[in-house]
Amino acid sequence: MTHVVSADGTRIAYSRTGSGPALIIVDGAMCYREFGPATELAKALSSDFTVYTYDRRGRGESGDAGPYDVGREVEDIAALIEEAGGTAHLFGMSSGGTLVAEAVHRGVAAERVAIYESPMIIDDTHRPMEPDFPARVAQAIAEERRGDAVKLFMRYVGTPGFFVVALQLMPPWKKLKGVAHTLPNDLAVVGEYQHGTPPPAGRWSGAAVPALVIAGGKSPEYMRNAQRYLASALPKGELVVLPGQTHMVKAKVTAPVLTGFFTG
Repeated sequence: MTHVVSADGTRIAYSRTGSGPALIIVDGAMCYREFGPATELAKALSSDFTVYTYDRRGRGESGDAGPYDVGREVEDIAALIEEAGGTAHLFGMSSGGTLVAEAVHRGVAAERVAIYESPMIIDDTHRPMEPDFPARVAQAIAEERRGDAVKLFMRYVGTPGFFVVALQLMPPWKKLKGVAHTLPNDLAVVGEYQHGTPPPAGRWSGAAVPALVIAGGKSPEYMRNAQRYLASALPKGELVVLPGQTHMVKAKVTAPVLTGFFTG
């Protein structure tokens, strides 16, 4: 296992492929190197970049020295950047995109960053997160009801009910339950942006690097509105909307956009 050691001593497992400038991919909720879009995307980008994929703390082969704090995940990214030579591009998907924005705001050595659909609710086009939702997810995990925690989360993000039922009969369900205990971590990353109002002015004032915010043209209105806001809130942000795309990242569509931005 290839790993780096984060500031608090946690071992963070990673993989590296390709050649060129360093690019680190940051996964969203319940995804890691063996489950999710990062591996396919890394292959699509490997002809232009040295691509690093990693297991966020508590997932896959990475350790987890609790209690959780968003700052520890920022330190994990900083350790990977150091391993990559001291500077890198960052691409974050979903809650991983929110984490990327936080990391550059806190000063990690990123050259350029891209974010795919940071899950924020900034207006009345979507109901806000219920105040007790994180506690209900945490309780399900504490009571070893990991499947219930996954179902709570999937229903909250709008996964159709029939799909949630069918998924429980498929092989991926075991992997989802295997990382369910990290759902409170993602809720800690995105929770402050789920209340139906825009974040405070200057929330990412420290993120003074070129930033590309990407929205799917077929994603819900609230998600597209949130990306428009985030692009305007980042000091050097710009927005691109990918026609026909949803929250599910497709490597063949996303990779050319990322390559153009990071090499530009």
